[in-house]
Amino acid sequence: MSYSVGQVAGFAGVTVRTLHHYDEIGLLEPGERTHAGHRRYGDADLDRLQRILFYRELGFPLDEVAALLDDPDADPRAHLRRRHELLTARIEKLQKMAAAVEHAMEARKMGINLTPEERFEVFGDKDPEEHAEEAERRWGGTEAYAESQRRVARYTKDDWKRIQAEVASWSERYEALMAAGEPPAGERAMDMAEEHRQHIGRWFYACSYEMHRGLAEMYVSDERFKEFYDSKRPGLAEHLRDAIAANATRHGE
Repeated sequence: MSYSVGQVAGFAGVTVRTLHHYDEIGLLEPGERTHAGHRRYGDADLDRLQRILFYRELGFPLDEVAALLDDPDADPRAHLRRRHELLTARIEKLQKMAAAVEHAMEARKMGINLTPEERFEVFGDKDPEEHAEEAERRWGGTEAYAESQRRVARYTKDDWKRIQAEVASWSERYEALMAAGEPPAGERAMDMAEEHRQHIGRWFYACSYEMHRGLAEMYVSDERFKEFYDSKRPGLAEHLRDAIAANATRHGE
């Protein structure tokens, strides 16, 4: 029994053009032809096609497939071992690529929608998503978190640079304030605390005085936040917490 090229293409899930190409390069010549020159494939041809497709699925190029099928001295096991090595290396590369894409997806989710070069330019060697999962875990269901996500998703590199510049300016002035001996409940310290609150409200979410108090307590209780502020000046985290509390009281909150 023999089959037409269209029937074989349907059986094997390949195109007629592919079968024509295999015939042209001598990889799979049909066992019969009609008087009109139409290709007819027998069971032996189908068996050979099955082996061709097996090797192609493993990634073998057509010339190597031909050698495996036609060279009596070819060692299929040696070819398979080599292909296994290549596939293993490819898998490792794809895993790294997948990890990079996953990281990029998470960055986009957090709104840090920058190229790697822009991210380095803005943040240096700091990871802006270092506490992303924890932030989502703590505040993911709140309107403030949702509002922050909506806002930062629109920010450009220049926006992030402005944010960074504001933070740097505030930090420098707060350190100078502490060096001058300003107490947390002093007018200048409370004004700086109010500026801190307004920065959050301007760029991320509406920050009430009550919310600001909660953040201030976290700056002291959470070692990572405490380390961040105290790295600028020892004792800054507690000083800022007290200034925030004094500022909230000043505004009747």
